[in-house]
Amino acid sequence: MLVSRVVESSPRFPEGSTVVVDGVEVDAASLTDFLGRQAQDDVLRSGSVAFLCVVVAAALLAWTITGRVLRPVHEVTDAARRLSAESLGERLRLVGPRDEVAELADTFDEMLDRLQAAFDSQRRFVANASHELRTPLSVIRTELDVTLSDPDADAEELRRMAGVVRSAGLRAEQLVSALLLLARTDGIGLAVREPVDVSALVESAWRAVRAEAEQRGVRPVFHLAPAPAVGDPALLERIAGNLLENAVRHNAPDGWVEVRTEGGPVWTVLRVSSSGQLIAPELVEKLFEPFRRGGADRTARTGTGLGLSIVRAAVAAHGGNVQAAAVPGGGLSVTVHLPVAPA
Repeated sequence: MLVSRVVESSPRFPEGSTVVVDGVEVDAASLTDFLGRQAQDDVLRSGSVAFLCVVVAAALLAWTITGRVLRPVHEVTDAARRLSAESLGERLRLVGPRDEVAELADTFDEMLDRLQAAFDSQRRFVANASHELRTPLSVIRTELDVTLSDPDADAEELRRMAGVVRSAGLRAEQLVSALLLLARTDGIGLAVREPVDVSALVESAWRAVRAEAEQRGVRPVFHLAPAPAVGDPALLERIAGNLLENAVRHNAPDGWVEVRTEGGPVWTVLRVSSSGQLIAPELVEKLFEPFRRGGADRTARTGTGLGLSIVRAAVAAHGGNVQAAAVPGGGLSVTVHLPVAPA
């Protein structure tokens, strides 16, 4: 089209004019038409070859640039394919410009960090639970083997053996119940949500541990104000019960327990403080890990070591938070914040 327009706009010879080409006279109009058609053919032929060369060059350039741009994405894909529980330590750690691909790689590394922490926590929990369950089962097996190997065992010996087996079985049952409760509250939403008064739950939970507190000479002090909250009453009572059980069982002889509830416009506060052994401030946070009992791990004769773990999981399920602090002179203070029930 461009060539034909150029030819049409070029000056033309007068009608009937002739032009001498290689010693031969040729009609000027015919010569002009012939040159125009030849120019169009040359442009079409040369343009087609040039167009094909441009397409090939563009394809090669696009393939090269795209490969370089998408290389980090391929690295992320390969890392995801290699990922398993045994290779969670791998990280991409891409270097270069901070573009969208680098942001994707950083997000992938952060996800691997969270997964590795979750897997490590799960392995520790399973190992600790196995250790805890193995102790009462070993006691049961040992008592049965010793008694059965004694042909002169009398009724009194059998009763003693039955008492030991019953005690070990009760401990295993308590541990399994605690594990089930922790599994039900850890990372799972609440099935029941209703308004409750935390102060009334504290009174109910204290009745369950009052006899043990009196036996140990623990003096209770209560400052119970109306403390509305919203959630599962059974789980909320378990929170209060676990805190009171820990305060009594890990207390010093003739010690004290102080319980305080407060209602606020946003948060309801439950604080349980008690005397006891000295706890280093840097070790307080570790008490919320499974099977931590004061200063000893997996060695206490009472409790399951899951009390504070259950408290943290149950409080998190209610949308609250829990903190602990060492009491000067010995003991622990645990503060729970729960969302206030709507008016």
